[in-house]
Amino acid sequence: MVARVSTVAFQGIEDVPVEVQVMVAPGRVGMQIVGLPDKAVAESRERVQAALHASGLALPPKRITVNLAPADLPKEGSHFDLPIALGLMAALGAVPADALDGFVVVGELNLDGTIGAIAGALPAAMGANALGKGLICPASSGPEAAWAGEGVDILAPRSLIALANHFKGTQRLSRPSPAIRGPGANLPDLADIKGQESARRALEVAAAGGHNLLMVGPPGAGKSMLAARLPSILPPLSPMELLEVSMIHSLAGELADGRLSDRRPFRSPHHSATMAALTGGGARAKPGEASLAHHGVLFLDELPEFSPQALDALRQPLETGECVVARANHRISYPAAMQLVAAMNPCRCGMAGEPGHVCPRGPRCMADYQARVSGPFMDRMDIRIDVPAVTALDLIKPAASEESASVARRVAAARERQRERYQAVAGTSGTTNARCSAALIEKLVDADPAGLQLLSDAAEKLKFSARGYHRILKVARTLADLEGATRVGRIHLAEAISYRIAGERLSAAA
Repeated sequence: MVARVSTVAFQGIEDVPVEVQVMVAPGRVGMQIVGLPDKAVAESRERVQAALHASGLALPPKRITVNLAPADLPKEGSHFDLPIALGLMAALGAVPADALDGFVVVGELNLDGTIGAIAGALPAAMGANALGKGLICPASSGPEAAWAGEGVDILAPRSLIALANHFKGTQRLSRPSPAIRGPGANLPDLADIKGQESARRALEVAAAGGHNLLMVGPPGAGKSMLAARLPSILPPLSPMELLEVSMIHSLAGELADGRLSDRRPFRSPHHSATMAALTGGGARAKPGEASLAHHGVLFLDELPEFSPQALDALRQPLETGECVVARANHRISYPAAMQLVAAMNPCRCGMAGEPGHVCPRGPRCMADYQARVSGPFMDRMDIRIDVPAVTALDLIKPAASEESASVARRVAAARERQRERYQAVAGTSGTTNARCSAALIEKLVDADPAGLQLLSDAAEKLKFSARGYHRILKVARTLADLEGATRVGRIHLAEAISYRIAGERLSAAA
């Protein structure tokens, strides 16, 4: 007799159905797992045997063969422990075989028979729902899996004994409830920022349209403080965005206690991060920081200190909104529609251009330092601002800055205007101005003649690239949305152009 149990293998955020086939037959005593298992799956043999022994089930002195079908699909991860154990229990008659037909099973076993948490419970529940089945998962992963919908039958036992008792009718497992993290307490507030009015304005514009932002300034000017306060003015995730973000974080094992959050992710990797850490990869092709920042913010502090190869690897995700990890034996795509915020010093000594400071290396210090960031990467930054050093007067004066709550209301109103516009024009409600296509933004920016003339003159004088031209239109559209204007005017285009050019060229563009 062959017992069959359904489970899944993960490829990106997608799951592939896998059937665990268990046969107990006469022959050489032992247990063998076939079907391209990785090391974690191969070691499940020891965990399963120990867990079954701790649960009071003795294995017969026979040959046990476990096949993970399809056999040509690589199997990775420890979530195959529980389906293998249940298949073996069904083959031995410890649980009814037909009771497992309507479930997809995932879970890692501990040596004492308890079931440990796994990564990917939410995608597994979504896959089970698509197959018209329920899900059996660890108790600690139940609140996460419950978000797949009320129609999904979910069993979340703490041990093999509890699950066996449930199928025998001596114990009843209740369906877990979806869990969500509470709102973040004590988020950094924009009211803490003193001075830097132009930088605060640029941060608001970037939040309203989802635009990439680059801040250049000396050490201590407040660049990192500004970036850390960006989450406090961003709107919460929509239900569809929440599901997408949570599936990625579930695969990465970053959902604490299975609790989801509607806060937009904010990722701030150290500048020593590798290319694989940023875009995804490794032995199991895990999602990288760009994908973990999906529908949120990826903050790169000390931008030129990152590896040039790692930064250039982000160029394609910034355009397409996805990270493709291609290897010899598989190809995986992770969503990466993130907003990039970066900060850097103007030169290695950090004080180039500051009044009263003379760099001992001269202009070459700034040129060499900024050359570590490639031109194509810089071309993808919608807003570039200079953040000057804060004066003592700015720190001493008692005038309070505007709080994040007030700015967040304006940002939310601008996002709502974008949602309604793109729902009416393109049939999608999740698009921001920064994610709008070039062809569509040209139709939506109905600028007045004075604004078009200013844009034409600036493009001719400053030699904007085609990408730069369209990004100016997107930022101008966001500025109009912040004001509630239906038409983009000259003042909006002028401000958008000022964000595109470097400080020393402002006078030439005026």
